[in-house]
Amino acid sequence: MADKQQQRQHGVELEQEEFSCSVCLDLLKEPVTINCGHSYCRGCIESCWDREKKKGVYSCPQCRVAFAPRPLLKRNNMLAEVVEKLRMTGTQQASPSAALACAGPADVACDFCCGTKPKKATMSCLTCLASYCPDHLKPHYSVAVLKMHQLVTARVSLQEKMCTKHNKLMEVYCQTDKQLVCSLCTIEEHQDHKVVSLSVQKVKTENLLILSQKKVRERSQQREKELKEVIQAEKNLKSCAQTALRDCDRIFAALVSSMQRRRTEVKQLIEAQEKTAAVQAEAIRLMLEKEITKLKRRDRELEQLARADDHIHLIQGFQSLTTSCDPPVLPLATGPLRSFSDVTDCVSELRDELEIALGETWPRISATVSYVDFSLPPAPNTREEFLSCCCPLTLDVTSNYPYLHLIDSKRRMKPSPSPYSAQPDRFTKFAQVLCREGLSERCYWEVEWYARTLSAAVAYKDINRTSDESQFGNNDKSWSLECKADGYSFRHNSVETAVSGPPSYKIGVYLDYKAGTLCFYHVSDPMVLLHRVQITFTQPLYPGLGLNYEWYDVGVFAQLVKLWE
Repeated sequence: MADKQQQRQHGVELEQEEFSCSVCLDLLKEPVTINCGHSYCRGCIESCWDREKKKGVYSCPQCRVAFAPRPLLKRNNMLAEVVEKLRMTGTQQASPSAALACAGPADVACDFCCGTKPKKATMSCLTCLASYCPDHLKPHYSVAVLKMHQLVTARVSLQEKMCTKHNKLMEVYCQTDKQLVCSLCTIEEHQDHKVVSLSVQKVKTENLLILSQKKVRERSQQREKELKEVIQAEKNLKSCAQTALRDCDRIFAALVSSMQRRRTEVKQLIEAQEKTAAVQAEAIRLMLEKEITKLKRRDRELEQLARADDHIHLIQGFQSLTTSCDPPVLPLATGPLRSFSDVTDCVSELRDELEIALGETWPRISATVSYVDFSLPPAPNTREEFLSCCCPLTLDVTSNYPYLHLIDSKRRMKPSPSPYSAQPDRFTKFAQVLCREGLSERCYWEVEWYARTLSAAVAYKDINRTSDESQFGNNDKSWSLECKADGYSFRHNSVETAVSGPPSYKIGVYLDYKAGTLCFYHVSDPMVLLHRVQITFTQPLYPGLGLNYEWYDVGVFAQLVKLWE
């Protein structure tokens, strides 16, 4: 019997949870069921939808399914009868199983249970200032006077709802101090403060709660979207890394194969030339040996002739010997013999050139690999976010064009008839200047200007300063947005690209060095992107300013806007 009773009690507890409104968390009052299948108190769902009236779209507080137009609410008669039976049997927000349960450390204990193990309280009476288990709560449902008391779910101890100073229930809310207080507090320390009733504050809190819930859900949706993007980016990163590994293995294998092939070719050439030279040397050797033998024989004949006493024979014999004694022409080198050491020198020269090429290329390869950073923060969107990336910049007085003078703490430049002294790092062909600071992180800065043309640029420090290619954008070491009163253009390595956008005398520049992003903006709210560059930078970048003007122009200047403290 006891087991069956416990099963029945557990079944009632499950029903109570199912018949509670998710908005007010109490048992349903005049229950209605909306199109998605969820049920609410009529007053609760009407209040929620009244707050969404301006948007014209009405959503379910639980599943967030949207409806348009606003659905018509009809009373759920069957659900209302079940709820009424639960209420009539005295089981509102309580169950027999809960009445039989002893209060745990985290539960609110019944104030009327005797003994060392009080039962768990399910309801608290704000009139009696006491908490009740289901058994002791029954009079509040049967006695007419007690039915008028205000009951709430016993979620926390009543002591937490009491004023610690006056031991009275906190009945009002002080908006000045943003805290709950009792009626006596409003007479004393909160006398001149703005105080509202709990019902008023409840409505305001509910509105804030809904707004906060909306923000949390929007942020959750945004985070879920970002999570999907991160998961996809992680997959793309792994796929890209594997592809890069295969490509690099293939390229290096091709290089190694090419070197081995060239090595084999050189070896074959040396061996073939060695054989050819050996044959030539053998032929020359045989000719020389034959000539030596012939000369020795001739020497013996001359020796015999020298000992002859017959004068006629001596003269005739000498003439005969000298006539046939012309030496043959042999293919001997007239200069020093060449050797294969010259080949070794050529190969050594190739090795040295390859080492130089590798030495120049490897830092770029290493830097490019290090730029692949999965943890890069998202790019800023609003001007406030851009300003959080600002960094202090100053113009370098040793690099500026001699007839551009720097003023205002070296943030502003303007033409001047008297030149600066000569410096090896000055720009001598064009009116431009670099900043002192080299950038290799995120940075945002703004430029104000008045001239015929402004160059808002970034450049490597080793940019040429004296040639015709030293102008920003006319080389491979600088990137420049050319600003005029009637439009823009972007220039890099002497290639010019037209840029559209609203004209502005204030330009924002955003650099994300590691991400390889350089952006130019028309400064406004919201920011207007004029041009974006995506490239792998290999050296720190120095912001630069350039001007195009005539001497008779009035008011020409360019300056870095001070965005930092």
